[in-house]
Amino acid sequence: MEAQKLQNLSRRERQIMDVMFALGQGTTAEIRRAMTDPPSYSTVRAQLRVLEGKGFVTHQEKGPRYLYAPTIPAENARDSALQHLKQTFFGNSTAGVVSALLDLPDCDLSEDDLERLRGLIEQAREEGK
Repeated sequence: MEAQKLQNLSRRERQIMDVMFALGQGTTAEIRRAMTDPPSYSTVRAQLRVLEGKGFVTHQEKGPRYLYAPTIPAENARDSALQHLKQTFFGNSTAGVVSALLDLPDCDLSEDDLERLRGLIEQAREEGK
C-alpha cells in the first residue's frame, strides 16, 4: 500500500488514520474516544471496515473485540504528509517549510535541538542536497 494514497481519503477516514498512527493500534471504542468530535460508534466501526477494505488497516480478534492497526508504517505516512505539505503550501521548498516551522510562535528549540539541526544541515551540504 502506497502512503501517497492516504491523501485520497475522506476527511473522516483521514481522521481515523491519524488516530490509528497516534495509538499504533486500538479497538473501535479506543479509536472513537481519541477522535475530536467523534461520530457514533457504529459509524467508526463502519469506517474501519471501509479502511480495511481499502487496505489501510488490518484487524485481529482479541476476545469479543477487534483490534485494528494501520498497515502503513507511521514513518511512511509522515513522509507522505510532509511531501504533500511541502508541495502544496511551500512551492516544493524545503527551506520554506523549515523557515515556517522556525517562525511558529511556540517554536522552542533547545541548544541540543539547534546543534542537531546544525549537524543535519552540514550533512545535507556534504551529500549535495
